[in-house]
Amino acid sequence: MFNSKEFEFADIKVSVLGTELSGLRGLTYKKTQDKEPVYAAGNQPKSIQRGNKKYEGNLMMLKSDFDLLNAAARTAGYEDISDVPGSAINITCVYSNASNLSVDSCLNVEFTDFEDGQKQGDKFKEITLPFIFLRLKQA
Repeated sequence: MFNSKEFEFADIKVSVLGTELSGLRGLTYKKTQDKEPVYAAGNQPKSIQRGNKKYEGNLMMLKSDFDLLNAAARTAGYEDISDVPGSAINITCVYSNASNLSVDSCLNVEFTDFEDGQKQGDKFKEITLPFIFLRLKQA
């Protein structure tokens, strides 16, 4: 039977430090590998050489979830979420609907920085946490 149902944002569940983020507003992550064409005689590339891999992303959430993550970091003895070492953080993203299940895990995550603030007329407060990580595991 053909099923054309795609994953919706409502199908996504994300956990950080063992806490499911109920205020999740968005998640992006990517894997990049440096690649460069190698030139020799003539003007056409002879091959493509591969270099380092890099993993990075952004986690967007409501301020209330950001406060929960910072509280968990302080309970563990850190100043805030950006001080927690990667060995303590994996981001697990479960995509699940009636007929499909997919799990992506960003392993050994470190949040690099965060910015806080708000402006007149805002209806809610959203925080974006940029992060880097060591591996992407997909199941």
